[in-house]
Amino acid sequence: FPGSHDSFSYWVDEKSPVGPDQATAIKRLAKISLVKKIMKKWSVTQNLTFKEQLEGGIRYFDLRVSSRPGEMGQEIYFIHGLFGIKVSDGLKEINAFLEQHPKEVIFLDFNHFYAMDDSHHFFLVNRIRSVFGSKLCSVECVEYVTLQYMWEKKQQVLIFYHHPSYEEYPFLWPGNKMPAPWANTTNVHKLLQFLETTLEERSRYGTFHVSQAILTPRVKTIARHLVRGLKNTLVHRNLPMILNWVKTQKPGVMGVNIITSDFVELVDFAATVIALNDHLLEEDESAT
Repeated sequence: FPGSHDSFSYWVDEKSPVGPDQATAIKRLAKISLVKKIMKKWSVTQNLTFKEQLEGGIRYFDLRVSSRPGEMGQEIYFIHGLFGIKVSDGLKEINAFLEQHPKEVIFLDFNHFYAMDDSHHFFLVNRIRSVFGSKLCSVECVEYVTLQYMWEKKQQVLIFYHHPSYEEYPFLWPGNKMPAPWANTTNVHKLLQFLETTLEERSRYGTFHVSQAILTPRVKTIARHLVRGLKNTLVHRNLPMILNWVKTQKPGVMGVNIITSDFVELVDFAATVIALNDHLLEEDESAT
């Protein structure tokens, strides 16, 4: 499955306060208006909206969410340094696509929560339930959840929720069912080595697995290339090499499962990942 990293970050609000996911020093600096413009260049990791990503083949979405401290009510927003759109608006956009394509299946991975207490989680989970309803797939043995299984049950959405409150809802899958090891490097060769190593260490049964094919800027990277931003500094230059790695992968047990990228439209990322499934078809044909 192709996925996007910080899937919601195609729009962040320069006028919003700096998010609670940032250090105090950044919050102080952001009082200078230029700082937020620079933050935006490094916070945005996608150009396409949810609808455009779905139409381009993306099926796994990496989501970070937060309340807005000081705001009345429990409204939850997407966040990456700066606040994005309301989560409920994003979910409705995704659901509209699923309504039109009843055989499509997606993964929504809520893996970072900021400034949220129990009431915020209750609010968010109820929004998820009210938007997707019977499309939500209850927690099951991972190996049972095939496309055929989902189609028969008319289910389309798997929600992964990296917070203890998942235990209270049958349709929230625990975060440990969606491990996503992170290389945290600016070096493409180290990234590819990390992806190889983590595939070798992948659990044989019982979980999905995310290969995060992304480079992460360090403070000094941002300092040296302030105005250029993430896309021009790290992504453009290295995406072709990352895509070449993807082309050599095999799916299946101990192989790739979900692969995520920044700026998914810059190369034939989704089509390349989807094409890996042909290896599974070849194996089925040779077995018969």
